[in-house]
Amino acid sequence: MENTEKYYFKPNVIIGPLVDKWYAWTHLISPATAAMNIVERHLKIMNSYIQAPAIHEAAVKNPKMLGGPFMDYETRRVEEVKELKAEILEKQANAIQLSDAIKELDQLLKTKAKGASLEPLYKEVPEILKGYVELVYDLNNHPSYRFFESLLYNSPFYSKHSQSISLWETLNDERPFCLSTPQLEDPKVLQLDIPFDHKGIDTLSRMKRNPGSIEAVAEELGVREDQMELFKTFFTKKEHPAYQKYTGDKARMRYLGHACILIETKDVSILVDPLISYYGYESTVEHFSDIDLPDVIDYVLITHNHQDHIVLETLLPLRHKIKNLIVPVTTSGALQDPSIKLAFQSIGFKNVIEIDELEEIKFENCTITGLPFTGEHSDLNIRAKSCFHVAINELSFLFVADSRVMEPRLYEHIHRVKGDVDVLFLGMECAGAPLSWLYGCLMTEAINREDDQSRRLAGCDSERGLSLVDIFNPKEAYVYAMGMEPWLEFISSIKYTEESLAIIESNRLINHCADKGIIAERLFGEKELLYDYELKNELVIN
Repeated sequence: MENTEKYYFKPNVIIGPLVDKWYAWTHLISPATAAMNIVERHLKIMNSYIQAPAIHEAAVKNPKMLGGPFMDYETRRVEEVKELKAEILEKQANAIQLSDAIKELDQLLKTKAKGASLEPLYKEVPEILKGYVELVYDLNNHPSYRFFESLLYNSPFYSKHSQSISLWETLNDERPFCLSTPQLEDPKVLQLDIPFDHKGIDTLSRMKRNPGSIEAVAEELGVREDQMELFKTFFTKKEHPAYQKYTGDKARMRYLGHACILIETKDVSILVDPLISYYGYESTVEHFSDIDLPDVIDYVLITHNHQDHIVLETLLPLRHKIKNLIVPVTTSGALQDPSIKLAFQSIGFKNVIEIDELEEIKFENCTITGLPFTGEHSDLNIRAKSCFHVAINELSFLFVADSRVMEPRLYEHIHRVKGDVDVLFLGMECAGAPLSWLYGCLMTEAINREDDQSRRLAGCDSERGLSLVDIFNPKEAYVYAMGMEPWLEFISSIKYTEESLAIIESNRLINHCADKGIIAERLFGEKELLYDYELKNELVIN
């Protein structure tokens, strides 16, 4: 007899996206960056662990090593890591060949492209890359190449079969650093070999609000009989708190942690850089979660292509409720600058819209404008990054994200176009990791330590942040995107003290703003504000 009972998906069950059992981010979606990460990050870390597991076990216990290339497993997991490595070598043979070919092409251009026509070199392009790249010079005769990235997604190099989902119930915010530790077998974790565009993910996610049949969703997801006992523990008959739609005549801003901001009016909802924590367990920090998100999100804005700003673990469960996904434009075809739009489209997102600098998207009484984003990318030529100006009637918000003000006059030019803003959000993680931490696996030649340390993934310091305050004259200035919340540690590897440079610099900015009569705060955990359209005055602070 068919079971007709209805259940809710528990609020603290994580839907974890994996590629080859490694935590998935956009550089593991785009075929070329995925190939380089598999070879130069995953395989190297696994080889290191296999050779010296005790060093890894000790390193992850040292706070100074947080975020380093050390696998967070005890020495007894060596055989499992060996098995995973063997599986990757077999499944990702095409990606490994692609990585080798990229390195060979790079060396070809360095040795033979000296200013003469590049046309004869097409015959020497590695066989598997022929038809997927264009050879180019810049105006100073420096050679390079660009991918026809959309063709790579329609080639054997797009490894959709390596995508999977892990489900587990979390009772705290503690997890190993995601870029250095794969998801090995765990009796409390259910792994499903389904791609990220699988419709069952949407069905499962809807069950947080709308109860359904466990058996029906299990069948859609392909849950095996031997997995059903664990799968059933992820559901409850207890209804979750209902979302209270904002119906007032003002604009409501909610800070949900890191760079995630929700702007709502009674007519529209805009979510910036979604990264949502879980609820249903005791937490040391008060925070909003997905019960505080609208049933329909009109616009999601993505500022840039880093793993703490495009969080697939958050975005995949929200996919069914996102109407429009706004991402920075890029058509560069450069290895370090993959298309965010193509990545999202490949994993099942609809209506992905690219926005260029000073381009506007208008609807109702609201306008979203893309603005230049400089710095924080270690001086690499990357276009897939955007700040956002959001105007609701006469009320304006400026989201600078991790942008580092390299030249204040850029923002003076922008100010002449957009004018003053009411609320400024800026990131001030001003120390930043070196170039090699995130992009080293894309480089075909090692960079010397001095240069590597000088090229940082750093946001504004107080001097640069205050230049924005002086230019845009905000009534309120908020430091965000600091990676401070405990649920961020697994993806940001950040732990601050009062002596940390980012804390010292952001305190300096906050104090300076206070001296000027500007409301200023470093956001942490949660924050809610209400703004009046007409008077543009802050009315409520929670």
